[in-house]
Amino acid sequence: MGRGPLSARRTGSPARPSPTRDASSTGRTIGLSPAGGGVNGGMKAVVWHDRRDVRVEEVPDPTIQVSTDAIVEITSSGLCGSDLHLYEVLGPFMTKGDILGHEPMGIVREVGADVVNIAPGDRVVVPFNISCGYCFMCDLGLQSQCETTQVHEHDSGAALFGYTKLYGQVAGGQAELLRVPQAHYGPIKVPEGPPDDRFLYLSDVLPTAWQAVEYAAIPPGGSVAVLGLGPIGDMACRIALHRGAGTVIGVDRVPERLERARRRGVDALNLEDFVDGPDGVVEAIRERTDGRGPDAVIDAVGMEAHGSPVGKLGHRMTSLLPDRVAAKVMERVGIDRLAALLLAIEAVRRGGTISIVGVYGGMTDPMPMLTLFDKQIQLRMGQANVRRWVDDILPLLVDGDPLGVDEFATHRLPLDAAPDAYAMFQKKQDGAVKVVFQP
Repeated sequence: MGRGPLSARRTGSPARPSPTRDASSTGRTIGLSPAGGGVNGGMKAVVWHDRRDVRVEEVPDPTIQVSTDAIVEITSSGLCGSDLHLYEVLGPFMTKGDILGHEPMGIVREVGADVVNIAPGDRVVVPFNISCGYCFMCDLGLQSQCETTQVHEHDSGAALFGYTKLYGQVAGGQAELLRVPQAHYGPIKVPEGPPDDRFLYLSDVLPTAWQAVEYAAIPPGGSVAVLGLGPIGDMACRIALHRGAGTVIGVDRVPERLERARRRGVDALNLEDFVDGPDGVVEAIRERTDGRGPDAVIDAVGMEAHGSPVGKLGHRMTSLLPDRVAAKVMERVGIDRLAALLLAIEAVRRGGTISIVGVYGGMTDPMPMLTLFDKQIQLRMGQANVRRWVDDILPLLVDGDPLGVDEFATHRLPLDAAPDAYAMFQKKQDGAVKVVFQP
């Protein structure tokens, strides 16, 4: 699974632009479709109001603000498991009226004067992280750490669409229209023809799962256990199999997710079948990997894991605090539910690798450092560097559908259904694994 030099793997490396304010008068534009926003200066968007309270409201249309912006009319937008963190535990970092969503695609309607790689009428996917393409970090293929868009106020990495004050509080893509900063580099132009589902997951699911497998460093014919079979874990299993893993074990507790993974050739284990809990799961995984444990474990669960009462209590306590206090508590002394990560540490073979793709947010989590050191475990993690992996993934979407993206979504819903969709996804009802909104 070797890779060439990072500098040779960058996609569409732009010249450094010099953004100017209000460049729309020198940009290019085409009219909106009849179903799009722009009617009386307003559009529909999914708006955060409070914990477990999202609404579809009319908000002002976005406009070009600097010469590297673009306006995209959204045709599809995914609901991500990370959105549930905003719905549930990251409320202290949200502001009433924030527009949600970071998995959009659509049609370019307007571009600023310095955007030359895309034009009005182009079909594009918008990566969830916002990166410039020319800074030191982007040159390294670490677009999620882009130095141009880093949120210094919170010592965070690159800005993200629709994802809290920690990541720039940029309006998200669960809306009819989206302003795309750094549009001279970010948007991925895709061909006409196939339905949106063929390309939509380039925004997040595909590169996140691809990076999880890359970081897992599974040897050819080797073994991997994937904890959590939501959208990212499910896709990570598919990619691991596609890239030559010999044994792929999936772990979850939701029957629909388990059956879905089995249909793709995954050896799926139901947590609920083990009366002795994680110990039983670890033993079952070892039985399938010559008694040693897998070469790699991918943690696709993160802080939403079941089975950690201290972390659960911490999440509930912060929801009772004033937002300013709760934000400080979570940012500096937050406690995660570490059940999935602890299971990964126990399950992986000695000298193996743990790839963490599930989101964690705590700062004072107790880690079993002695076990990590004794087992010589390698840890890799981080936000996906979307543009870094596009050249690897796009051919799999143009020439056939080996990863099964065309039928990956379980629910395709109008934007107006967002409040019910969030509740359904959070409660894992109606077989919801992947929800796509179609504004």
